[in-house]
Amino acid sequence: QMLTERGSIGKLPFIEAEGIDHKARVVFQGAEGAYSQMAMVQYFGEQVNSFHVDTFRDAMIALDEGSADFAVLPIENSTAGIVSEIYDLLVEYENYIIGEQIIKIEHCLMGVPGSTLDDIKTVYSHPQSLMQSARFLNKQSWQQISMQNNAFAAKKVAEEQDRSQAAIASEYAAKLYGLEVIEKGVNQSDTNSTRFIIVTNQKIFLKDAKKVSICFELPHESGSLYHMLSHFIYNNLNMTKIESRPIEGRNWEYRFFIDFDGNLSDSGVKNALRGIREEALNMKILGNY
Repeated sequence: QMLTERGSIGKLPFIEAEGIDHKARVVFQGAEGAYSQMAMVQYFGEQVNSFHVDTFRDAMIALDEGSADFAVLPIENSTAGIVSEIYDLLVEYENYIIGEQIIKIEHCLMGVPGSTLDDIKTVYSHPQSLMQSARFLNKQSWQQISMQNNAFAAKKVAEEQDRSQAAIASEYAAKLYGLEVIEKGVNQSDTNSTRFIIVTNQKIFLKDAKKVSICFELPHESGSLYHMLSHFIYNNLNMTKIESRPIEGRNWEYRFFIDFDGNLSDSGVKNALRGIREEALNMKILGNY
């Protein structure tokens, strides 16, 4: 610890940055009116230079190809849990988290003007939004169809002008596509929020970053996870989250994702990461933000 504090050991391949260029080009997944767009505007401001793509993978590719400097992606909802695809893409692509934005979610049921609850037979929305509204939807006998994004669902209903179709999306999306809000707040939790991450293809972190995200695989040995977590204890680091995801092509083997408090310039963080890297398989620092 003393050596690390004095800068003798423990250098990491991340560069400290003073701030984010708010004139940069930003990509978000979905159509105009998506919650990702709302998160982007809250983080980068109203004048953000942005474009949108159809899928989360397309957003990651845009970073890889250099057509975007940053991407805004949903990673977790307070009611429905993690967006598992994002975790998998963070491992697959050499892109890194540099920031996060939490926005309050209020889902609205919307349809073409004049439609009522009695008219509805089919509801479209993102799978997460359908889960978040399960209590409301389960009282009905409607068919539920998953879409790539809430705003795509609203756009589809607006384009097809079918009174039997409805979408679950934001009130902003309803206004944007000329739909009528049939019922507000259909998500079961009043405190429903989604955490969005700001991702870049540069290995940078902001000076005031307070959270580190990493992932790693473990050897199949008794106590391996216990020993891995000991590095947080010995370096006095507060672990705030742990998730596991199946490793593709390797049945019943898992990759762990961990968030903990700290900055990559802290000696305790450097020590913990060095210890974990020595014991883990394929450790990756996902970002400091």
